[in-house]
Amino acid sequence: MGTASIPRLIAEFAIPSIVGMLVNGSYNIIDSMFLGHAMGEIGLSAVTVANPAMIVFMALAMLIGNGGNALAALRLGEGSREGAERALGNVITLSVILWLIVAVAVSFPSVMEWLLTISSATDEVRPYARTFLQILCYGFILQSIGMGVNNFIRTCGAPNRALGTMVIGLVVATVFNYLFVLVLGWGVAGSAAATLVGQACSGAAVLWYFLFTKGVPLRIRRRYLALRPRFVSTILAFGFPSFAVQAGMAVVNFVLNYQLITYGAMSVIGAVDALASIGVLNRIAGFVVMPLIGTAIAIQPLLGYNYGARLIGRVKQTLWLGIGLGFAFATVEWLAIMLFPEAIVAAFGITNETLVAFTSFAMRVQFAVFPLVGFQIVGSNYFQATGQPAKSIFLTLTRQIIFLVPLLFVLPHILPLIAPQFGGLDALYFANPISDVVAISITIGFILWEMRRLNRMEAAQS
Repeated sequence: MGTASIPRLIAEFAIPSIVGMLVNGSYNIIDSMFLGHAMGEIGLSAVTVANPAMIVFMALAMLIGNGGNALAALRLGEGSREGAERALGNVITLSVILWLIVAVAVSFPSVMEWLLTISSATDEVRPYARTFLQILCYGFILQSIGMGVNNFIRTCGAPNRALGTMVIGLVVATVFNYLFVLVLGWGVAGSAAATLVGQACSGAAVLWYFLFTKGVPLRIRRRYLALRPRFVSTILAFGFPSFAVQAGMAVVNFVLNYQLITYGAMSVIGAVDALASIGVLNRIAGFVVMPLIGTAIAIQPLLGYNYGARLIGRVKQTLWLGIGLGFAFATVEWLAIMLFPEAIVAAFGITNETLVAFTSFAMRVQFAVFPLVGFQIVGSNYFQATGQPAKSIFLTLTRQIIFLVPLLFVLPHILPLIAPQFGGLDALYFANPISDVVAISITIGFILWEMRRLNRMEAAQS
């Protein structure tokens, strides 16, 4: 990593990383597309209501999965295979404990109703969202193993195998969504069940790797399943940054759903259709950002290694090539969104002409500055890779929480005064590009300041 061609290394690291992120982001897209075609706006609304809780579950899986994986990598680097295997065993035990807590909690009707209420479920959508969410809660362990423990395969030096376990789950989930939702007509229950079947296949492939594959660096061993307080605290500490980012996304979704119900009911669109429409936009946003995150993750080890080795020229080259790659991906996606919004909306089963027109216009507005988002994501990740986590967390939260959440509350009151042709509901999709512009501007300032520091370091070496 300190001598080979930077472009070749980025290509080698980026391909499995980007494909893996796209696979991970495809589950929600698949659920929405099948339910949209089978049930229309009510199916899309049910998934939108369930989405904040689903993000919380993902955050919990990442808390222990990413944290345990970071600890295992550290122990392997220190030459302690026992410590790495104990981290793996403790993650599996923690996954089971979290699953039992979630499953027992949602078995109480009061808990489930509270969860649906804070997710802003309307009376019409509530029974569908309840069914979808409850099934996924009961299968939470499958997500924890299939996604959280999957990361350990990469640490074992088998990134393509890790990608393969994810692809298996996605393909199976797609096939069973078609069977359960479109052929058998099981609706939201069928879609949730299909998702669990896919996650079960991914989880089985992950466990097979650690239990039966020959010559792997780590094994799942019974004696390491017992929790050690020191290991647990370290796992939670290492995994907290990933948890915080996902938890922030959940907060945004809770707020957005509440505002969609409030201002959707005041518009001609209506609350249910507002949930369906903006829910589709959020699923598209969550999917198209995946290549950008994959790019940021791919260049992270290259940045970290060369920064640690004080190869400043290679650090700068890696950063700018990563930013360029992120910009290229984002631009291609932006062009597709700008040119074909109606076709994208139709793919989710929205057929009402008024709603198609509203969603298409909202999509163009929400993604107006998307080509520059790659700079923000790659730039903020640079600081994490080079041992400046506080800057990284701040820059990440600027786009997702610090600016977006206040805008979701304030802009519905301001936009109609500035532009009377727009209402409070319109302000909810205008909030995203405004938040992006501010976050990108701040990231540019941080990166320019960092370039000056790197140039001084480079000059001092010469």
